[in-house]
Order: sequence, then C-alpha cells, then structure tokens
Amino acid sequence: MNGKLYVVGTPIGNLGDFSPRAIETLESVDFIAAEDTRVTLKILNHFGIKKEMVSYYEHNKRERGEVICSRIQNGESCAIVTDAGMPAISDPGEDLVKLCYEFAIEVVSVPGPTAFATALAISGMETGRFTFEGFLSVSKKSRFEHLEEIKDEKRTIIFYEAPHKLANTLCDL
Repeated sequence: MNGKLYVVGTPIGNLGDFSPRAIETLESVDFIAAEDTRVTLKILNHFGIKKEMVSYYEHNKRERGEVICSRIQNGESCAIVTDAGMPAISDPGEDLVKLCYEFAIEVVSVPGPTAFATALAISGMETGRFTFEGFLSVSKKSRFEHLEEIKDEKRTIIFYEAPHKLANTLCDL
C-alpha cells in the first residue's frame, strides 16, 4: 500500500487561519516535510501536534526528495508545509510534487492561504486578469531580462520579494 503526499497550506501570520482539515491532516500523516522545522514546530506546538519532521528546503531538496518519496512508496504518508502559505508556489515544494508524479505517488491538496492571492484580493488593483511572476532572479542580468520581457504587460503583475531586498527591487522596477 502506497502512502500519499499532502500539500498543506499554512497560515500567513495568523494561526487562526489554519483550517480544521489542515490540522487533521498534520495529525494523521506519518511525517512532515518542512521548509524550516523551527517555524513548523511553532504551528505544531500551537495545535498540540507531535509529529516527526524532516527538513526539506532549497539546498537539500534533491537528496531529501528521494528519501521522502521512498518513505511514501513504502506506505507512509507525508505532509509538506512551507513557512507561510501554499507549498510549491515559488517554493521548493514544487520539486517534491514533480518527483512524486515521476514515482506515481498520489498528491493531495489541502488548500490554505496563498500570499499572492491574499495580497491581490486586498490590493484594490484589477483582479480579473493578472500574472504571477514569482521571485525575480538575484542575477542582475537575468532580472533585467525578465523585467524587459514583461514591461508592456497590461494585467496586474504580482512579484514575490524578500523585505530586505524590496528597496533595490523597487529601484530596478
């Protein structure tokens, strides 16, 4: 019997936004793949959940992804969470989901907050048509090529950016 990968959205700042289904999923899986186990531990502690965690982030995703998939193929179920929002959206979880599909592992979504949708909804900007561009490259050349490519875009454009990089990104824009 094969396990499953559950992609679980986590709250963006307010733990009261965590859905009952998400809590139930974290309680029922065999282990949790977390972007930052310290952040996830705060969520687990808040809801009284005791569960094995494995770190899964940008710099260990290749080797850790294989280990996670092997465990799932051996019948365990895993939930992947990110620090805040929906895993696999501009997040290394995307690679784990792809790997699961390569291994014919069932992937189940447990919807939750998504930063870009939340920000768009309260932006006051056009929401009927938009484009999500994720994070801009840290390479100046790639960054400017990307910006040049979309400079005539008419739809609302959404980018992700780290707070400490925001001033420089605004200058680039």
